[in-house]
Amino acid sequence: MKRALITGASSGIGRATAEALAGAGADLILLARRIDRLESIKADLEKRFRVKVTVAALDVQKPAAIDAFVEKHRELLKTTDVLVNNAGLAKGTDKMMDAKIGDWDAMIDTNVKGLLYITRAVLPFMMEAKAGHIVNLGSVAGRWVYPGGAVYCASKFAVRALSEGLRLDLLGTPMRVTNIEPGMVETEFSEVRMQDRERAKHVYKGMNPLTGADIADTILWCLQRPAHVNIQELVIFPTDQAAIQAVHRR
Repeated sequence: MKRALITGASSGIGRATAEALAGAGADLILLARRIDRLESIKADLEKRFRVKVTVAALDVQKPAAIDAFVEKHRELLKTTDVLVNNAGLAKGTDKMMDAKIGDWDAMIDTNVKGLLYITRAVLPFMMEAKAGHIVNLGSVAGRWVYPGGAVYCASKFAVRALSEGLRLDLLGTPMRVTNIEPGMVETEFSEVRMQDRERAKHVYKGMNPLTGADIADTILWCLQRPAHVNIQELVIFPTDQAAIQAVHRR
């Protein structure tokens, strides 16, 4: 693992993954919309782990911005052998007949199209180098659907399909593809979804959710498997959650 590119790296699972990979000695390219947070993370990781961190403000929904980033950082991308497609979000909990179309657009444009745009931009460099591992952040919502989550679930079902399809397209190459599917992880996810901090806290009330560090540790484990081993799909629930809507609360 020489250099890893992580999207959505300014918080949550992305931030934790940056720390885990830096701790394993990887240089990093960190992308997110909040450049101030990225600059702070860069300073912290470079000081603690003596790795090289490159940061850039980037919205994965915008292909032109991705093209400009690629042109600017072409030399770094030539030695990037890990891509973690972490950028993603949920918006709203309304049922389909009441949901806002703008929420649908935000989820599909980020979770599906953004993942595609970044992967398509980085993959040729990995193919040229004959080395690469792409990790997609899916969700248990990419396997099981729940009320008020149809479009978010659809976007994560798409991540699952795209991961499997890419794996097939890359068959015969040394490239690996992994789809990580977490259950309840306490990050900014619910706050972004609900636009209400107190309501978001209630999601995890009385139970012990996963943390960003738990998922980062799992991603690192997948990346560190021998070259002939591909962890294709991995579902991770907290012990207090047995299914999408089966949660033990104290």
